[in-house]
Amino acid sequence: MRLKNRLFWIAAFIAFFLDQITKYWIVQTFSLGQTLPLLPGIFHFTYVTNTGAAFSLLSGKVEWLRWLSLGVSLVLIALALFGPTLNLWDQLGYGLILGGAMGNGIDRFVLGYVVDFLDFRLINFAVFNVADSFISIGIVCLLIASFQKTPTSTDRPY
Repeated sequence: MRLKNRLFWIAAFIAFFLDQITKYWIVQTFSLGQTLPLLPGIFHFTYVTNTGAAFSLLSGKVEWLRWLSLGVSLVLIALALFGPTLNLWDQLGYGLILGGAMGNGIDRFVLGYVVDFLDFRLINFAVFNVADSFISIGIVCLLIASFQKTPTSTDRPY
């Protein structure tokens, strides 16, 4: 039996694995609040925790966000297993979103918060993590897929 939507599963696994291994490294290496300037004033590793969603939205709503992460993950798994064979960009996008949702979801269920550490100070951006990055990249992939599906005026039969 051949696995349907293979790129989806590969992307999800890689995103989840990289997210969890980087968070483990940060937790084992840094004290909470500790920062390491890689490019001083521009980019640091800064260990913080986040009880909200991206940019600390819904801060303190861990219980609700736990179940949202689980729900999104289950819907994406069902799509890959029971839905159609997806095109390359859809598989990559949905897979990266699944890996990120699972990575942050595991943090919320196990720790009660998400571990964040990527700190872009040049633009005063919120501290985030690898899962957040993969979710964002996944959304870009889905946008690319949607542009590829948009019919042009010559594609429409009249």
